[in-house]
Order: sequence, then structure tokens, then C-alpha cells
Amino acid sequence: MLMPKGYSWKTAKARLPPARQVIHTVRTPRFLLPLALITALILLWRSMGSAAGEMQRFYCWGPSKPPNRMTPNEYEDWHAQFNTPVLYNHHKPVEVNASNIEHVDLNDIKSTPDALQKQERVLILTPLRDASNFLANHFDLISQLTYPHELIDLAFLVGDTKDDTVAALALELERVQNNPEVAFRSTMIVEKDFGITFSQAVKDRHSVKAQAPRRKALGRARNYLLTTALKPDHSWVYWRDVDIVESPAQIIEDFVAHDRDVLVPNVWFHRYKEENGKVVDIEGRFDYNSWQETPESLKLVSTLDKKFILAEGYKEMPTNRRYMALLGDQRADKDEEMPLDGIGGVNIIVKADVHRSGINFPCYAFENQAETEGFAKMAKSAGYGVYGLPNYVVWHIDTEEKPGNA
Repeated sequence: MLMPKGYSWKTAKARLPPARQVIHTVRTPRFLLPLALITALILLWRSMGSAAGEMQRFYCWGPSKPPNRMTPNEYEDWHAQFNTPVLYNHHKPVEVNASNIEHVDLNDIKSTPDALQKQERVLILTPLRDASNFLANHFDLISQLTYPHELIDLAFLVGDTKDDTVAALALELERVQNNPEVAFRSTMIVEKDFGITFSQAVKDRHSVKAQAPRRKALGRARNYLLTTALKPDHSWVYWRDVDIVESPAQIIEDFVAHDRDVLVPNVWFHRYKEENGKVVDIEGRFDYNSWQETPESLKLVSTLDKKFILAEGYKEMPTNRRYMALLGDQRADKDEEMPLDGIGGVNIIVKADVHRSGINFPCYAFENQAETEGFAKMAKSAGYGVYGLPNYVVWHIDTEEKPGNA
């Protein structure tokens, strides 16, 4: 090592302070106190640096703003990487807080023209009031239905009745359900009174004055029955009145084959009269609630108050609509269809999803109609198809309407 001229190791060593002086200086407070402070500062700095690194590593992530200051897009972009996937097993129930969770997959419930092959379930609904005299024949007819009875559920609503309808219904259900050859999948009786006071006599319940309140009450009864009885596994809903006296045994298969959202048959009645010593069957036309609008009827509706409810088949209020009851021929092609704007309620087959979508029987004026005619108007407004079979006849009891009424 090169050293300046005139210097040597001995010269440099001689200029160092003695060891005793160095030890004495190190032991003095003037040296120890600054050394202790410097050491403490170094240790504190190192510990803070390590903690800051750990905090940055595990906790200090995310944008430099709290969540409540983030825009929706910023929040979504940031949290998208932290979403935890949830694996859900559809075949095993999940227990949350010790409560049961029922899983219903309506994607598997279809209404198809191959209902029989696909084992689609049918719900038959019948509202009843003072109907004990009709129940025996009603059960005889539905017992003859060829659609598998293990795929059919029955439900009845009994309301404002003054006779023994409930007792007669219970006896008929017991008779049918105890016969394994005709027993249905399930049965239900719903009781609900709506404060209906008008008489069930034909001259009273079919009078023009009774139509609006009667149709509103029937709409409520149908809705109560529907919401109580419809289950997730039902594909079709079959509305069938109790006073049908004759109908084809294969009517369910015939109707579902059309694959229509709402479908009704023609409804007539038998009336027997003696002419020239012979008994003649007069094929009377019963259900004037299945119709198409005409320019005349649309013009009439445009003049009516929105709360006014029209009723068909009465000379007091001619609507000039086109009635399916007057067009059919039971000897012609039974599968011929015609689009309808209003329908009657004697016999209706509906795809269950139509009802699930909120299409029910208005108990108020909907486009100046109520109950089944309002149902048809509502279904068409929602984009569903409403059709009738003019040549497919279901026979209703003869109510012996007074002359002048349709």
C-alpha cells in the first residue's frame, strides 16, 4: 500500500490515542447515549419496514378509495377476481341454518302434444255451488276418461252452497277413490264463501241483471281454486263444469294434441220434443261466451265505460259478435280450429304455464269482460293463442232458457 512521503506505520500508530483513553471515551454517557439512540432508531426502522411489507403483502390491496366511493364499474372490475364459486348439487338438499330447502325445477315441466307418452300431469278443476244433483253423473263421466288416472289430480271449490254439496262430493270421491281401476292420483276439496246471495234458479242466475256480479264472483272462485290446487308438476289445467251431461272419453288426449295455449270445444244441449208422434232431439246451442269480435262489436265496446261488463246472448244487449256455437257441425272434422276472442267456462284446457304467467280469471272488468271471457282477452293480450273447436261438441244440461235469449 502506498503511503504519503515521510509517513510510516510506526508514525501512524503513534498518532492513535491510547487504548485506555478509547475505553474511557466509550464508557462515557456522551458516547453511549447517542449510540443507544442510533441503535433504537435503526431497529425501529427495520421493524416498521418489515411490518409495512407484510401489510402490503396481505392487507393493503385494492384501489386507493373505499368501496362507497367506487363507481359500479370499478367495484365490479375489482371484485370480479375475488368471487368464490359455489358448487350446487341439484340432487342433494342443502341445509342452511337447520331449515329445509325445497328445490323446484320448472324447466322440466312441459306441455306438449305428446302428453300421454311423456306422462304429463293434468289438473282437473271444478267450482261448485248447490251442485249435489249433478255430482253422480259428473264422476261417472270423469271416471270414463281414457287419460291415465294416475296422472290426473282432481280439485273442487265449494262456496256459498245451501244444499249438501260437500257431503255428496265426499261420498262420490270415496266411491271413486276406493275403486283402484278408476282412482285418480289425488283429490282436493276447497271451501270458500264469497258472499254470493243470488239464487241458483235458472231464471235468476241467467238473468241479464245477474251477469256482471255473477261473473265477477265466478272469477274469484276460479282464481281461489287455481292458486290453491296448482302444483309445480302440473303440465295441463282442465276446467270442467259439473253440469256436463255428455263428452268424449278421450277428450284430454284430443285437446292436448292440438298443442294450443287455450282451447275450448263447442257446447250444445239436448232438448227432446214430440213432433208428429215422434220424439225429436233438438240440438240446442248453449255456450255463447265463445266468440270472435266483429266491426260492430268493436264499435260498441269503444263507446262503453271501462267498468261496464258485457254479457252475451241477451236481447237487452246485442253485441253482434260471431258465435262459435252457431257455426259448428258435429258431423264435420272435429279437429278444425278457429281463433277466438272470448271463451266460455264449461270446458277449457289450458297449458299450466299460461296460468303460472299470471293469466287468471278477472273478477273485474278487463276490456269490458270478466271471468272466462276476460281470461281469453287477458291471454291474448299476453301473446297466448286462444282457439275453439267448432265441430267438437260437449253436451251441457238443458237450462231451458226463456224465449228471446240465445
